[in-house]
Amino acid sequence: MNLGFFKEFMPYGLLSVIVLVIFYGIYYTKMLIQKRQGIKTKQIGSRKEKKLHTVETLMAIATYLIVIVEVLSIVFNYNLMPNNGRINGIVIGLCGDCVFLFAIICMKDSWRAGIPEKDQTKLVTNGIYKVSRNPAFLGFDLVYIGILVTYFNPVNLICTLFAIVMLHLQMLQEEKYMEATFGEQYLEYKKQVFRYFGRRNKNSI
Repeated sequence: MNLGFFKEFMPYGLLSVIVLVIFYGIYYTKMLIQKRQGIKTKQIGSRKEKKLHTVETLMAIATYLIVIVEVLSIVFNYNLMPNNGRINGIVIGLCGDCVFLFAIICMKDSWRAGIPEKDQTKLVTNGIYKVSRNPAFLGFDLVYIGILVTYFNPVNLICTLFAIVMLHLQMLQEEKYMEATFGEQYLEYKKQVFRYFGRRNKNSI
């Protein structure tokens, strides 16, 4: 089979939708499960510190906006990426789905969207958290980048960069919260595991 012909007629729109459906399916299924357990998952904006509230508000806007832009890019087939590169976007997006799923599974009932004001959660350092301090954020980024590569256009590029920057700023706020909440235990974990991916040594946490 001619590989170029195969890439030319790949159903990129359908595959991109599958990537997004899997990702948000995981997200909202987890929220529904926690809701039935009496756990409020989405706590973005629940804390009133000005800087944190601003970051979380902008992050929420960015993550809603990027979905709209991604869907419109797919619907109108707005893409400037050569077909030879687009399949890489699907692979990156599916990797993001897997990373996010593993993060949610390992977090169990401690997962929250946003920084909780009163909820007591546990410090999770097992599973995928042995190689990433923030795998859920990494999953978001990989999905966004995957769709961007598959449907590359200026609007999608700007919105993807905006979303990734805001997620990073939110991540920094959450790490400050983790330091204040878990103290030396988190600082020791932070010394061994990189923010996005990687470890400084092979010892178990």
